Amino acid sequence: MAFDYNEVKQAYQRISPYIRKTPLEQSFYLGDDNRNYFFKLESMQRAKSFKIRGALNKMMTLTEDEIQRGVATISSGNHGSSVSYAASLLGIKNAIVIVPETTPQSKIDKIKYFGAEVMLMGKGYDEAHAMGMKYINEHGMTYIDAYYDDPKIYGGQGTIGIEILEQNPDIDTIVVPIGGGGLITGIAVAAKAIKPDVRIIGVQTEKCPAMIKSYEDGVFYDEYPCDDSICDALIGGVGALSYEMLKDYADDLIAVSEDTIEKAVCFMACEEKFVVETGSCTTVAAVMDFRERIGGKNIALVMSGGNIDGKMLCSILEKYN
Repeated sequence: MAFDYNEVKQAYQRISPYIRKTPLEQSFYLGDDNRNYFFKLESMQRAKSFKIRGALNKMMTLTEDEIQRGVATISSGNHGSSVSYAASLLGIKNAIVIVPETTPQSKIDKIKYFGAEVMLMGKGYDEAHAMGMKYINEHGMTYIDAYYDDPKIYGGQGTIGIEILEQNPDIDTIVVPIGGGGLITGIAVAAKAIKPDVRIIGVQTEKCPAMIKSYEDGVFYDEYPCDDSICDALIGGVGALSYEMLKDYADDLIAVSEDTIEKAVCFMACEEKFVVETGSCTTVAAVMDFRERIGGKNIALVMSGGNIDGKMLCSILEKYN
């Protein structure tokens, strides 16, 4: 389970021909005389999520035998779409994405659009995961992990850290959303290897502060009970590799309110003109409520995805306009 900067460098060489080097755009409205903020727009990847990086890196390291037996994952969200997209890029014919029976048709359609077969299993995610892993193991397929402990996944996500500091070497602070923790851990390992004094700040929704509580309580919460949250991509427990490593790399972890996250979604759409999902907007929310705590002079805010539900976006815009 060892993971270091070499994994990220190798991933960057491997996946660069296939991914978009997403823009690092300076904010028009967040900055002031003392601070400049830059959006790292992973929402502009083809599948509108950073997760293509990890999925692609993992799948490009499979043996011919593993490819023939097929790849599979369990996700109704960005990871499922990204595995489907990566399989299409690499010409992997046997790709399955297992989703709960309750998954909205729009999400199923997006996964199918990129070519993977969708299988419906279980009433909710936990049931889908249990049934899905049984199916994957019985059929000898390779499981493409979303965030738990695969160094190839973390390596792919970490390539964002390399890009940010290539695009603007003056960046001194990087603010990253935390769900399972693969994204922030990958970025942190890469960024601190390149620029040791760069500050890494993680952000979670107050409704599911799994990583923050893991460290506060000294407990590895691989599952975490969460109330209803608008940040569906950030809900649940944390990855084992992230829990093990992040404490040595993160300079601060912040929880933000869902009210401020909604305001951040509205701000990004109406002022900055970017459609970004709620989980990504935790980074903007953190600036809104904790500007001094975040500090820095040149701050990169990772916009991890753009797959916001249309009805949710409309209701948020109505609420604040």
